[in-house]
Amino acid sequence: MHSFGYRANALLTFSLTILALICAMASVSDNLNSQSPSATVQVLNVNRFQKKSNGDDEVGITLDISADLQSLFTWNTKQVFVFLAAEYSTPKNSLNQVSLWDGIIPAKEDAKFSIKTKNKYRFIDQGSNLRGRDFNLSLHWHVMPKTGKMFADKLVLPGYRLPEFYR
Repeated sequence: MHSFGYRANALLTFSLTILALICAMASVSDNLNSQSPSATVQVLNVNRFQKKSNGDDEVGITLDISADLQSLFTWNTKQVFVFLAAEYSTPKNSLNQVSLWDGIIPAKEDAKFSIKTKNKYRFIDQGSNLRGRDFNLSLHWHVMPKTGKMFADKLVLPGYRLPEFYR
């Protein structure tokens, strides 16, 4: 006969193997979900566009953000982290990204939303590079599953331009 310790070890090893297999199957099943998120963002107003005393440009804008991210949710999704970033290039840097707004979506029911908001984080460029600058707004999301690998993607919304003159 086998001792109690040997039997407990065999049972624990078997249980953990089955648990790992179930987690792997759950993670793989997320790949079968077809994702089709959609979003629109409008810049309603440039509230503030000024040169700060240290020479940096600062912009304050009012945004209208509408998104339908319900297709990102599966039975394995814990929450989705979403953020809106302004992306532009300058002579010094080929890609500048500034986060303007973010949020956590805890459930599928909350994943279809429309909000009007001012930028939550300061839109500042180091230098005087924002006057008349074209920029894109990108809606980024990170899907955080209950088990498995985190998934991230974005939707680029092009065609925005800042004013030529400070206000």
